Parts: sequence; C-alpha cells; structure tokens
Amino acid sequence: MEKTFVGQIPKDWEIVRAGHIFDIYGGTTPSTNNKEYWNGDILWVTPTDVTKLNNTPYLDDTEKKITEKAVRECSLKILQPGTLLLTSRATIGFTAINKKPVTINQGITALIPKKKDMVDVLFYNYYFRLLRTYLQQLGAGSTFKEISRSIIKKLKIPLPPLPEQKKIAEILSTVDKAIQKVDEAIAKTERLKKGLMQELLTKGIGHKEFKNTEIGRIPKEWKIVKLEDVAKVFDCKHRTPTYYSEGFPVLLPRNVQEGRISLEDAPRTSYEEYLDLTEKYKPARGDIIYTRNAKVGVAGMVMTNEEFALGQDLVGIRPLKKVESNYLLYVLNSSIIRRYLIKAQTGSTFKRINLSLIRKLKIPLPSLEEQHKIAEILSTVDRKLELERKRKEKLERIKKGLMNDLLTGRKRVRVEC
Repeated sequence: MEKTFVGQIPKDWEIVRAGHIFDIYGGTTPSTNNKEYWNGDILWVTPTDVTKLNNTPYLDDTEKKITEKAVRECSLKILQPGTLLLTSRATIGFTAINKKPVTINQGITALIPKKKDMVDVLFYNYYFRLLRTYLQQLGAGSTFKEISRSIIKKLKIPLPPLPEQKKIAEILSTVDKAIQKVDEAIAKTERLKKGLMQELLTKGIGHKEFKNTEIGRIPKEWKIVKLEDVAKVFDCKHRTPTYYSEGFPVLLPRNVQEGRISLEDAPRTSYEEYLDLTEKYKPARGDIIYTRNAKVGVAGMVMTNEEFALGQDLVGIRPLKKVESNYLLYVLNSSIIRRYLIKAQTGSTFKRINLSLIRKLKIPLPSLEEQHKIAEILSTVDRKLELERKRKEKLERIKKGLMNDLLTGRKRVRVEC
C-alpha cells in the first residue's frame, strides 16, 4: 500500500500528478455591461450550477447562457461533453460532468482527460469529491478561498487500471441513482403536503358555506383569532451564548426546520448561565419555536425532553387549550401566514418580525375536533416524509462508506475479464 492524501492505496495502483492525465483550464465572466454577450445559446457554468445538482454527477443546463460573440471576444473555451468540472473558488471541491458543450466562469476548473483509454471521468468525479475537505484546506484568499490551477495540476492522485475505475464508478453511480429516486419521492410528497395544507387550512373538511376574511376565504363556521388568544408567546433573552463543547444547548434559528428542531449543532452554555435563565426561556416538550430574524417565519415543534434555552431571534409559542398543537404548527408554516410575514418584515440588511406583530398574527380557528382531523391528515404525510428522509440518510451513509473504501482501494472490486 502507498500513501496518498486520502490514505494508503494498493501497490498496483499508479500515483500520478493530476496534470499528467488531465488538461486543465479556467474560465472567465464576460462583461455584464455588454448585452451582446448574454442570453445566447451557449451554456455558461458557475459554481452554483454545480452545487445545486445534489446527487447527480451530470450537468445538462445552466442558469445563464452566453453568445458566440462572448466566446470569441472573451477567449472562452467551449468544453466538449465528458469534461470534469470542479468548483475551485468560494465553494471548493464540488464536481460535475457536462452532458452538453459548455463554457465556464472563473470559479470553475475544467479537467479534460488526455487519454480516454486511461481515465474514466466518472471515477474522478467521485475521487475529487472525496478530496473536498483537503482541497478546501489548500484554498487561499481573504475574501473568497480559491485553489489555483497550478496546485490542482500538481495534486498527486491514484490511477487504478481503467476497468477498475469503471467498476468503482458504476457502483457509486448506482447508489446515486437510488438517492435520486428517494429525492424525487421526497419532492413529490412535499408537493402533496403543500397542496393538502392549502386545501385543508382554507376550506377545511366537508364545508359548503364560506366567508371572506382579512386572511382570505375560510369556512363560515370558523373563527379568526389572534395568536396571543390561543397561545402564550414569549421572547428570548437577548445575549450571545458562550460556546462550550459540553453544557446546555442554546437553540439558534439554524436549528429550526419546518415542523421540527435539531439540537445537534446548537451552541452550548455553561451550567451557571443556564441557571440564570428564568423559566420562560426554557421551552418544554410540545412548545413551538418560531424564527423571526433573517430566516423568518419557520415553525418547529419541541419533541424532546432535553432541557435547552432559546437563543436570540427566536420566539417560543405555548399552545393553550383552545388550539391543537399540531394544527397550530401547520398554520404557522402555511403560505397564509408566510405571505403576510413577508409584507410585514422590517430591516434592510436582516429581515425581522417584531414580537408584538407575532402575538397579533390572525389565524383561522376551526373546532378542536376539526383541528385534530386536519392535523392528523397532515401528520400522516409528514410521517411518510420522515421515512423517506431516513431512507435517504441511510443511503448517503452507505455511499460515504463505499467512497472511503473503494476510491482508496481499501476494498477491491472484482473486474470481469
């Protein structure tokens, strides 16, 4: 076994410089002031086009396109299909393979195989992903981290026999396809949930008569109430938590996802600081946490008995007996409320919703029995979503393990002659 950036590799795998097996090119951005350069037919790849691909290695479209005039006058190279595209500025280490001719901006480095009988591009698409953390460490620059083409050319990388490259790439792409199918199932279920929320939270179940209100058309039997009439709404203590590896979690907006919260990467406060908090800053199981700054209007429910404190820019909402907790959670995450909050935001740099405005949010209120039925229907869809997300997480763990094992030769694949 020989030593490389990702550990030891088999002795029968050659080690070469990236520049030995790839021709390496950079790109540029045509002047945005010249309208004759833009809105053409030629794909122009930016790092964003690559990073948003998620689990597919192939790129067949771009957000922006340029003209032939831009290609000529800005000395851009048209890259033929099968080029490995590596993000090398700001977001470093993401990869894609173009299925159509493209040009690239300065945040992309193109790697074109010198000999197709030596290199499988899909194998190196995965290998450079495995190198992502290492490539990011090599990045330099104060405003944007960037890894230069000269450094990329000098990278020492393994060169397994071509049949082995192809087999490894085939295995990893099979897992990617499975993850893509789960992604599609998640997207389909999310669309179903969105449609059901719109239907159930405006028309209810089995109603024939409706009325126009300040929040839209709703069943005649429903009431419109202020949030503070059906829930206790409490602010957080405005202070920055001290960061500890151990201690009590302090929830931040990034920890709040639609429908749920996660304490995994929450900063920790010392025991002494935690004791200084009054009870109203210590949410309980069943409370709803609501974001009100920058990431505005996302509601997640506390589903854990673990003690934690609210950090800055969060609001706690404790439903009273008049409202079913899950129903209120769906209402707060609905487009009905979101549209209103977008208009009510204040601030130029960071958008914000005042606590008094949240307290006075007007929400539709069916009977408790109907609230429960609506929440149960939507919870069924959420449970399906949760199963699909767990399936995706499992596949991603499998893929990560396979990448670590196969791309380093720690586990060899059997290649049929």
